[in-house]
Amino acid sequence: MKTLNFLKATVLVFSIFISQNFLAQEKSKMVGGAEMYPSKNIVENAVNSKDHTTLVAAVKAADLVDVLTSEGPFTVFAPTNKAFNMLPEGTVSTLLMADNKMKLQIILKYHVVAGKWNAKEIIALIKKGKGKAAIKTVSGGTITAWMKGKNVYISDENGGKAKVTIADVNQSNGVIHVIDAVLLPRPTM
Repeated sequence: MKTLNFLKATVLVFSIFISQNFLAQEKSKMVGGAEMYPSKNIVENAVNSKDHTTLVAAVKAADLVDVLTSEGPFTVFAPTNKAFNMLPEGTVSTLLMADNKMKLQIILKYHVVAGKWNAKEIIALIKKGKGKAAIKTVSGGTITAWMKGKNVYISDENGGKAKVTIADVNQSNGVIHVIDAVLLPRPTM
């Protein structure tokens, strides 16, 4: 019995060591005070970022969790809480209401691009486009990537712009680029 318990304890310790070693070897990035692991999906990582609690609440309210946990791949331009706070007062709480679910879905999908586009690929597109790259979003709208110095910016259809503050946060189903403003699609009505 002692030998069996010793073996179980040894296997448990070894398993913990292996899993911690695996996570330590992943090229994680810190976002919102939490490590973002490439072996986790977009939602599994985002829920740990204290800088993205508003985005996570919006994804839940828009019933997009299943989409963003699916295989993808997706490129997400993820606005921070500060970005959402820059919207006119009451905008976020209004968008989170059940009656505005479709509008919220359109806005959130406007931040998502099909495929996994790392910063190097986006910069190559910008150079190929002689300074600008028009990118179709999952919502059907278009965002424009451009550079100022070494920084990548994303413009929306209304002239709003967001700076990429943290690039290439790899996920199991895509990549996140953290941005400092909310992108807004052209009104459909």
